[in-house]
Amino acid sequence: MILSIALIYSTSIAINGIVEIKSSDTLTVKGSAKQEIRSDFVVWRGGFSNESADLSSAYEMLSESREKVRNYLAGKGINPEEIVFSSINTYPKRMIMPNGMYSNTIESYELNQTVEINSDDIDGLTEISRNATDLINQGVAFQSYPPQYFYTGLSELKIDMIARATEDSKLRAEKMLGVTGSQIGTLKDARVGVFQITPLYSNEISDYGINDTSSIMKEITSVVECTFEVE
Repeated sequence: MILSIALIYSTSIAINGIVEIKSSDTLTVKGSAKQEIRSDFVVWRGGFSNESADLSSAYEMLSESREKVRNYLAGKGINPEEIVFSSINTYPKRMIMPNGMYSNTIESYELNQTVEINSDDIDGLTEISRNATDLINQGVAFQSYPPQYFYTGLSELKIDMIARATEDSKLRAEKMLGVTGSQIGTLKDARVGVFQITPLYSNEISDYGINDTSSIMKEITSVVECTFEVE
């Protein structure tokens, strides 16, 4: 009989994986909050390269390509001060011998460079990223990389999301205990989970959190686990 009573008092009850009565006087509930957000800052990069058997010629060709890229972006309304070019990378290409091994003879030099633009003009820079390969028609071996989208108010939003998730956990606890005639008391413990920032309509989650930068429209999810006294 003593063993049976002990088992009754130590039993945990779980419903849908979000509510757990840990003992006779506490209730642990997971609350969540979701919100759609639109990115307000974008980072875009593109790369271009030139190759020649003579290093000086390769550099001259790359300089011409760089000016074409600069003029193209300026013609699309980009402020010249926002156009940032990286340092030049130089890759000597060695001649391959008949046996398939590389020789010590340099056959050509490949020089490449990237351009980066940071802007709050989401739509404008997105359009440029899609059409920048038009530079190929000007003789520039250009590659446009996918833009990265960010939300600059994330720090403030996370605080609000934690509060909303906590309120949701309180509401869940009240609904749970309402059918038993009990009510929640003091909040004894709260644990904030990782944030999931995903594209809209995505079911992806990670134990380490997700911070999507591929989508303009995103959804942020906050989860808080709260333990309340039961009165």
